[in-house]
Amino acid sequence: MGKDGGGGDGLEVPLLKRTYYHGNCPGCRLEKRNETRRGVPYTEFACMWLVTVCSTLPIQSLFPFLYFMIRDLHIAKQVEDIGFYAGFVGASYMLGRALTSTLWGIVADKHGRKPVLVVTLIAVITLNTLFGLSSSYWMALTTRGLLGLLSGMLGPIKAYATEVCRKEYSHLALSLISSSRAIGLIVGPAIGGYLAQPADKYPGMFSQEYIFGRKLYINTMKRHIQIIRLKPWKNLFPTLMLKKVVVDIGVCSQTGH
Repeated sequence: MGKDGGGGDGLEVPLLKRTYYHGNCPGCRLEKRNETRRGVPYTEFACMWLVTVCSTLPIQSLFPFLYFMIRDLHIAKQVEDIGFYAGFVGASYMLGRALTSTLWGIVADKHGRKPVLVVTLIAVITLNTLFGLSSSYWMALTTRGLLGLLSGMLGPIKAYATEVCRKEYSHLALSLISSSRAIGLIVGPAIGGYLAQPADKYPGMFSQEYIFGRKLYINTMKRHIQIIRLKPWKNLFPTLMLKKVVVDIGVCSQTGH
């Protein structure tokens, strides 16, 4: 008698084998693909790793320069008060995540994982750049808090990791999420400290007269706003040699015109 309970050389048949799939259901498409595809889904794993690293970088990247940022924003009346105001900015991100993480999980279950991941990446790019361009303490506090409110990636990316591969590779997928978050938490502060105040550290590349010399802590992880004065490449890239810069976010060059 075979393993399937019948006679002959029958093969073992799974007790719970799905036979019908909805054509418009993303979950059904994933399950059907996982049944037919063998091996490790390297492409999906690479995308998950990259998305997790990018969304983790802003968590601690501000702490190396946060003290100097609060000092230059002139919100503290005394030097001893700088740590008080810096604590609120540092905690606002996690406060936002604590308030909305469950909500983002519900949204991911109802509308899918990818929309939540896309919203998180857009929030990281936009709000992280605005935080670096903050001209006041309240702007820095608001952008940092909004970044936490819109960062709902952690729960959905773990669920997506277990769904995008076969069950035997789930442990590998979850370990990639954990390792990528650890890398982001390590590399983020290093990048933040290395690239903070670029006009003071690298005067040959960044001009003191323009935006990088105005004590604006642009988070260069994303570099979506770059105004770089490259002296050796004047003839090749004349558009980068900006003599008058007016940034449409309330920061203007004081050229006297």
